[in-house]
Amino acid sequence: MESDTAVRRIKQIGTLSYVPGDDDGSRDRCGDNGYNGDAKRKPEVSLYLLREGLAASLVSVFILVLWGLVHLSLQQLVIGKPSGDFNAVRARRHLEQITSVGPRPVGSQENEVLTVGYLLEQIEKIRVETAAGPHQLTVDVQRPTGSFSIDFLGGFTSFYDRVTNIAVRLEPKDGAQHLMLANCHFDTVANSPGASDDAVSCAVMLEVLHSLANQSTPLHHGVVFLFNGAEENILQASHGFITQHPWAKQVRAFINLEAAGVGGKEVVFQTGPENPWLVQAYVNAAKHPFASVVGQEVFQSGIIPSDTDFRIYRDFGNIPGIDLAFIENGFIYHTKYDTADRILTDSIQRAGDNILAVLKYLAMSEKLADSSEYRHGNMVFFDLLGVVVVAYPARVGTILNYMVAAATFLYLAKKASLPGNGGGRYVRDLAFATGVAVLSWFVTLLSVLIVALLVTLLGRSMFWYNHFYASICLYGAASTGKMILVHTLAKNLYYGGVRLVELGDLYFDVSLLLWCCSLVWLTQRDLCSAYVPMLMVAFPLATRLLLAKEFKHRGASVKYSVLYLLGLALPYIHFMFLIWVVFEIFTPIMGRSGTEIPPEIVLATLVTLATIFLSSFFLHFIYLVRSTKWILAGLGSVFIVMFLLVSSSVFFPYSDDPDSPRPKRVFLQHTTRTFHNLEGQVESRDSGLWINSFDYTGMQHVTPHIPDINDSVRTHCREDRPFCGYPWYLPVKFLSKKNWYLPAPEVSPSSPLEFSLLSKEETSWGTIKMTFSVKGPSHMSLYLMPHRGASLSTWSFGDGTPQFDLSGEYFVFYSHGLDAPTWTFWFEIQPPRDPDPSGPEGIISVAISAHYFFGKDQRTAQLEEILSRFPTWAFPSSWVSTYDMYRY
Repeated sequence: MESDTAVRRIKQIGTLSYVPGDDDGSRDRCGDNGYNGDAKRKPEVSLYLLREGLAASLVSVFILVLWGLVHLSLQQLVIGKPSGDFNAVRARRHLEQITSVGPRPVGSQENEVLTVGYLLEQIEKIRVETAAGPHQLTVDVQRPTGSFSIDFLGGFTSFYDRVTNIAVRLEPKDGAQHLMLANCHFDTVANSPGASDDAVSCAVMLEVLHSLANQSTPLHHGVVFLFNGAEENILQASHGFITQHPWAKQVRAFINLEAAGVGGKEVVFQTGPENPWLVQAYVNAAKHPFASVVGQEVFQSGIIPSDTDFRIYRDFGNIPGIDLAFIENGFIYHTKYDTADRILTDSIQRAGDNILAVLKYLAMSEKLADSSEYRHGNMVFFDLLGVVVVAYPARVGTILNYMVAAATFLYLAKKASLPGNGGGRYVRDLAFATGVAVLSWFVTLLSVLIVALLVTLLGRSMFWYNHFYASICLYGAASTGKMILVHTLAKNLYYGGVRLVELGDLYFDVSLLLWCCSLVWLTQRDLCSAYVPMLMVAFPLATRLLLAKEFKHRGASVKYSVLYLLGLALPYIHFMFLIWVVFEIFTPIMGRSGTEIPPEIVLATLVTLATIFLSSFFLHFIYLVRSTKWILAGLGSVFIVMFLLVSSSVFFPYSDDPDSPRPKRVFLQHTTRTFHNLEGQVESRDSGLWINSFDYTGMQHVTPHIPDINDSVRTHCREDRPFCGYPWYLPVKFLSKKNWYLPAPEVSPSSPLEFSLLSKEETSWGTIKMTFSVKGPSHMSLYLMPHRGASLSTWSFGDGTPQFDLSGEYFVFYSHGLDAPTWTFWFEIQPPRDPDPSGPEGIISVAISAHYFFGKDQRTAQLEEILSRFPTWAFPSSWVSTYDMYRY
């Protein structure tokens, strides 16, 4: 068999000659280089191979040192001494004052009166203080009303009435034709003080306004500081500003300040569309840069279930911008733990330094005046450990990528053309080895997913939520061990007669080829993220060429191994930073992604992919060591121990540790549901505590504390009722299908919902037009479900065309500020030609839910009682609601 297998007869590439050297004990001088075949087939030279322990130590130290550098860079919030232009201490006082009033939902006194009053008071102080300077400051409190549709959370329509915007215009005293916009929001979700999301950004903006207004040199352009009071209501206030405010027409670009975590560094995670000059402005001006085009392309792909005001300004205002957000510690995002004391002053300082510098740069830039001239093109941008940002035009990146790819193919082609590789043997060997590498990926991923499935079936899902490195030990050990095992089997069983040095050389080429293929693929798809495989090809290739002589004469010496790893350091440290970003974002998201997405599968896949990518250029070493048995034994032991610990419930997912809480998110509504028939009579009525878990574990960990919440009170979706007959605040029923409903007394809010059909008439074109009026609390959800055969043709929302049909249903999100009038709306429906006798009576079911997020109507005795029974590691967000359904 051996003689007729081409891959087994790999010949050395070039002439290898042994250069004697002292054996320092850290490596083996291998006379046969691992050759185990026919004794008559003697290799020509004797080269060094790495010892197993040394190889494992070198790679482990390399990974740990780079991981440590990544974390060190993340903790270094401020580089150098602050210039004094931005006062973080004063900004912190603003933050503490804004959050001192508690949660600030739209429509509440805390949001519409107290916070607005404080912001206006501080802005007036700045205006008076700077009145003698070269700038003028104009304040406008806007309360817009409007409607729009958005394809977020499956798609829905939004209607807002008299929400609040505080717009502050800073410009030279002779005025400005062109404006830069800075945006933050001061409203919050219910039951969260919202320090990071987004009070800290408003505090930073107040201080940036103070600094810019006080500078002696007048700005060339104006700056609008928009403190918007309705972002958590799915981007309503920003829509009201950009579509209705008279200043909006002069805005040429914007900066949006957001949060998906609490504190840390603010990262630029999306820019544009196009307008590369904005990225260049950030690169030139930011004092503490932190940016990634990879984050932009991942976020805009829709993988992350979130959105920001950036989208509104881009889609409805057609203006370019920069989106920044805090992303660390997303475990407490939108919870009671998002408090001011968790945000470090250095975090405020770096954000303020950056925003002030970039705004000042843009307000002085000539490009802002005619930004359309610089519109076309995209930028590749990324930072290196937060020290420096690398940025270049995407077209330059395309040229660079193809140059690196061409160099790689030339390198491989030269090898294929060397003497002894005739007949395409090297190409066949490379193709086969590539197949082995790809096979190892699939085998590894499949094996780890089986482990993740077992963990899920054992009821131990999300054990890593509070013990992240336990997942690395379990899934990382499994994936690394499986990868090494597959290649060890290939080395011993298939490549038994091939010198290990030559195999190491071959599998380096395999890694290079695979990364190069991904480079070409991403470049052809016009993705700026192609710079990542470009780095992962260029540096290893250059390192390999520089070390060719050392490897040729001495094999896998310690000197070669150390220099080889040093050559990989820069692309690897950047890639490990990207891995940190992925886990920093997606690990907390698993705690709020609903009951239908199995988090073990997601995290196990992420860990496995990280292992595959990181191990690519370490395959080289698997074939340069005589044995891997102790490495496999060690990894196997770690995996077995961790699996036993996970199976025995040692790692509990949640924590109430005040320094590092990992709360379980639960939504509770004390609701009363009323269902009316076609004649308008009450068909049925009930009340209860409706409970939603927003992670995969459901209520399995809560039931021991509250036995009433068990499978006997699990809800079932009534398909003949809009949104299953429950008061969904947002259209996320597809995310959380496991719900519980405990019977409870009726709710009786002091301002009950008033809903009535004002008119119903048949139009001359055959539709039926229905007009309704609604009077209720600041947050309401309208559900429209045309019956089979019927269809909505037009309505009073958005542009008049009903959009985003969710399995035959339409969702309209409504909110209002203070003193809003009665909400009136209408729609036209086309009746069915052949009514469905098996379906509900009538042509449409209309339901509306009212949500009481604040004030005395938010709580009931039954809510308070069950809240007191929840464990301290849970964060139950609760409110009162009603649900009323009508048939027409």
